[in-house]
Amino acid sequence: MDLFSSLLEQPINILPYDGEVSYLGEIMSLDDSDYYFNRLLSNIDWRCDQAMIFGKLIETKRKVAWYAAQCFSYTYSNITKTALPFSPELLSLKALVEQHSGETYNSCLLNLYHSGEEGMAWHSDGEADLKKLGAIASLSFGAERKFAFKHKKSKEVITLPLKPGSLLVMKGVTQQHWLHRLPPTKLVNDARINLTFRTIVNS
Repeated sequence: MDLFSSLLEQPINILPYDGEVSYLGEIMSLDDSDYYFNRLLSNIDWRCDQAMIFGKLIETKRKVAWYAAQCFSYTYSNITKTALPFSPELLSLKALVEQHSGETYNSCLLNLYHSGEEGMAWHSDGEADLKKLGAIASLSFGAERKFAFKHKKSKEVITLPLKPGSLLVMKGVTQQHWLHRLPPTKLVNDARINLTFRTIVNS
């Protein structure tokens, strides 16, 4: 049986120590996942992501969008973004994620990877704007991609496939002890959309 193939009766903590990452499997049907993928692809205000590195502004091929319940500002990679109001699709997905995760969220950072050649480098989500030890829920649509965690001290690596419609929840001290990334691959040609629901504490 494929451990990661469907909605699980009990979430699995995929980390062996120093954190909690619950994998809940697919929380919607493939038809519903395809529906939301197409709606998000068409209706979200996608922009190239930006980062300030050694004083130089860098733009990525990967696109992002930032939505929230209020006009929150959120800073990462030395760039500050101001949130757009939640769309009806995002409100529906937020309610679904809250139902399955048992957590509440007030914002969502969305990522659009056009193909497997686009990814995300090792990082942890430890920005001051985020609720301390708060949950970050990652909901995937489109192409299946491998996701990886690496312990900051032991360097142990944990990987798992994230299928369309699947939900992964990081919380507790995970961000303090583990990095995570979406490794690029030439084996995937299709696009992936990832929604990361989170809680902002600044106003």
